[in-house]
Amino acid sequence: MPAVPAPLEEPPEAWEALSEGGSGTECCSGPGAHEEQHPGHHGGHSGHGEGPHCGPNSCTSTPRESTAPPDTALRDRLNGRVADLTALYGLTERLAATDTLDAALEELLEAGAALLGARRGMVVLEPPTTAVDLGTGPLDRTCRSGPDLDPHRRPGRIRGHGLSHAELGHLQTIPYAAHAYGSLPPPWDDRDAPARGRSEQGQEHDQDQSQEQDQGQEQREARAAVANVREDRHAPEPAPVCHPDVLGDTSLDPRLREVAAHLGFAASYAQPLMAPAAGTLGTTVWLYDEPTAPQERQRRLIDLYLRFATTHLARLLELDAARETVATIARELLPSRLPRLPGVTLAARHRTGPLGGGDWYDALPLPEGALGLAVGSVSGSGPSALAAMGRLRASLRAYAVMEGEDPVAVLSDLELLLRLTEPARTATALFAYAEPAARKMVLAGAGHTPPLVIGERRTEYVETSLSAPLGMLACWEAPSVEISPAPGETVLLYTDGLLRRTGGTMDRAFARLHTAAAGVPKAARGNPGAIADHVLRELLPEGLDQGASEEDIVLLAVCFD
Repeated sequence: MPAVPAPLEEPPEAWEALSEGGSGTECCSGPGAHEEQHPGHHGGHSGHGEGPHCGPNSCTSTPRESTAPPDTALRDRLNGRVADLTALYGLTERLAATDTLDAALEELLEAGAALLGARRGMVVLEPPTTAVDLGTGPLDRTCRSGPDLDPHRRPGRIRGHGLSHAELGHLQTIPYAAHAYGSLPPPWDDRDAPARGRSEQGQEHDQDQSQEQDQGQEQREARAAVANVREDRHAPEPAPVCHPDVLGDTSLDPRLREVAAHLGFAASYAQPLMAPAAGTLGTTVWLYDEPTAPQERQRRLIDLYLRFATTHLARLLELDAARETVATIARELLPSRLPRLPGVTLAARHRTGPLGGGDWYDALPLPEGALGLAVGSVSGSGPSALAAMGRLRASLRAYAVMEGEDPVAVLSDLELLLRLTEPARTATALFAYAEPAARKMVLAGAGHTPPLVIGERRTEYVETSLSAPLGMLACWEAPSVEISPAPGETVLLYTDGLLRRTGGTMDRAFARLHTAAAGVPKAARGNPGAIADHVLRELLPEGLDQGASEEDIVLLAVCFD
């Protein structure tokens, strides 16, 4: 963290003199100047003892032995300003390098503590909720209605610096209006609340009006709400809230003073996370151990820093929202629940990469008590890969119902469909036709990773023949393989994203997967969910959501009774 220079005294007069080209001297110039400025003037004055009198219209000089020349003082002030801006540039560069919301909040709190000289702090993040851009469409803030409009509502998202979880819990017990930042407008303040209230009253009063009139009224109210928000962007920004002596200020809420005495902070400084382009995202609060207040220089620096931080946080929030949307779409395109059939137990684990990949799985019951199992991966990423994955999965389900007992025929038809409808796309897939009552499984793969059989006496990969992915050859064909799992054994189907997440070569990743599967505890071997979780913990000790990899992860565990 770049060091913040020590505070410098910066009289406004000095900057005015600098901007006007003055020298900032204390004596007048011209015929009545001091002898120190004009040696030899008014002969007879030696310059020792008391200051000489320059004439009837002149000022009296003061000793200058211990005072720096005016130009040096201005230069020192300029150097201080340059040092401040350099440190601020370093802090903003560190913040701009963060690519996740948690990392950005941690960097913001650390930098703010350095700029303000505070040991502890917290950020309350409550971004506004809008479905569309305010400049292009009506507002949609229905999720912020009801209790969310209560100004005494406690904020729901908080991050601390130098504060334990228990201490943050104590701070969250304070209602918003009684908090150190209570005089600031709440981040969830909904500007269209009056318009919505008028709309509800109008609907009660005019229940007999036609639906077209109601829709027109809602559109007018939405436009008025957008205008209110636009006008609010040009409104004066709220000033920071400083409480230099929390314990001694009897005007503060007793609940705040009680928590302050319990946590041991004596002063606070609060400033909103606000920027013209992003609006108000939340509030930052800094806590001091002793009664104090930040200097003007520190306030100016933290204000500049928080303006940049607000814009950066707004971009990260939009990115998180987009990623969540992609993950939600991917989840909706996959099975909502796994089928339950006698003789077999299923478990699945799936994580979508940040860009939205095309890895998928499926399990569907077939006639005569059979079960169709499939895993696959579509080339590419993003919304187009998700859409292609949905089409491919739906097509495979149809082919599985018609000819599921022949996995080679299912994949052949799927390859033909992909080549005719999406010639620029490729995919890998594995389809298995399982008969739980007979403990038999017939499977075929198209460029896919081989399944892994996990049991008490063996842990081995299924010997599948090499085959090309779907869409790469003019005519795809590969032989099927039949396996007979023993009672209690589990067949693990997965995509290559699990192997790529390990960060090593594919051979090394296969070896690590085999080692992880062989180390499954005996107590967990009959539980497919526990087996999948154990494998993930061994291969990805940092967790599914950690690391810089953008690969999807799919595991489908099938345990035979």
